[in-house]
Amino acid sequence: MVLDNLGTSLKDALRKIANSGKIDKEVIDEVVKDIQRAMIQADVNVRLVMKLSNQIKHRALTEAPPPGMNSKEHVLRIVYTELVNIVGKATPIALQSQTIMMVGLQGSGKTTTTAKIARYFARKGLKPAVICADTYRPGAYDQLKQLCDKLGVAFYGESENKDAVAIVKKGLQETSKYDIRIVDTAGRHALETDLIQEMKDVYNLTKFDHKLLVLDAAIGQQASEQAKAFNDAIGITGVVITKLDGTAKGGGALSAVSDTNTSIAFIGLGETPDDLERFDPDGFISRLLGMGDLKALVERANEVLQKDDVNVEKMMQGRFTLNDMYDQLEAINKMGPLKQIMSMLPLGGLGGASITDDMYKMTQDKLKGYKVIMDSMTSAERDDPKLIGSSRIARISLGAGKSAEDVRELLKYHKMMQKAMKGMKGGAAPGGKVNMQKMMKQMGMK
Repeated sequence: MVLDNLGTSLKDALRKIANSGKIDKEVIDEVVKDIQRAMIQADVNVRLVMKLSNQIKHRALTEAPPPGMNSKEHVLRIVYTELVNIVGKATPIALQSQTIMMVGLQGSGKTTTTAKIARYFARKGLKPAVICADTYRPGAYDQLKQLCDKLGVAFYGESENKDAVAIVKKGLQETSKYDIRIVDTAGRHALETDLIQEMKDVYNLTKFDHKLLVLDAAIGQQASEQAKAFNDAIGITGVVITKLDGTAKGGGALSAVSDTNTSIAFIGLGETPDDLERFDPDGFISRLLGMGDLKALVERANEVLQKDDVNVEKMMQGRFTLNDMYDQLEAINKMGPLKQIMSMLPLGGLGGASITDDMYKMTQDKLKGYKVIMDSMTSAERDDPKLIGSSRIARISLGAGKSAEDVRELLKYHKMMQKAMKGMKGGAAPGGKVNMQKMMKQMGMK
């Protein structure tokens, strides 16, 4: 999950509300301080942190809970809505013909992101084409062409031509029949004057529907300066934040958007072509707080799975036998990295089952090994793993050509997954202290 440290800290703070005896000024002050500490550690702009803190404190101490909601649920809802407000609205990007201009600093992941966005539109049934206008960085042409060829995306570029404006002008003509045209402009080490002028010249060639600024999440609060400079030059319509899965400082890039008149269009969560998501403020904060994002899960499943690949409804009801896992491992793998998929599931929210890093260490080879082991089991054993004792483990390992430890590892993995899946069933913490499903419904989040 993105910003794991921030999510953990925020959940710890909100758990104090959920499990407190009563809500008073002392509890609110303590929770607000915890939230401030968590946000600042994630490099969120201090001014925005103070604005968030003041809003939470004022509303929690002055607003009366609406009918049907107690004081704890009311304060939790306030914190949730204010967190959604701080990350802003999502950039509206329609699924229709359009031309997109990509800009950003060198090293931000702009070229890779360009290919990912093309892939995003292709998954939606549109025909994208990419134009390479980066004539400065050695290897930019080859990198983008290879990415597009691998994804089956149309590509236009002129490897020997150094005139980016001329390339884009010709490229727009050559790709006129495509639904989506994405222009990847040059990234630089800093905001040099010549880069700004080249961007303006490219921008003036056609009416771009979107001008997307790519920001590396690790840039921290420097992102604000970059966003303002690019916005002043060509009028940014949206921001793409990359590498959110690999930094604790992503809050800087997130909050930088609040300092401009822009909004977030996409977030990058990994290295593969599918590790890019349309930004949804509600879903983002919901996942950050461990409450999942079923809307994103269903969207991902609809894009990549066939009708009979996976029974998502059955998974969400917590019924997850080895037979289910046997049928669904490949389907889950199609949907993307396991960690991303699990982050979309509401695994108990503030008090429910947590997912350990061990549960995410699932390589393709390990999945294949697990299937070989399950092939050596009987249908009854796959349906009820409790039947599998030492003697059966020995028989299964011999039949699969695997060690007994490999079999035990599979059983342990299934047990952890089953426990986590049960958190989706009711969303209640141990002891029934926090009913997250009820709270989610009251928040209007799902």
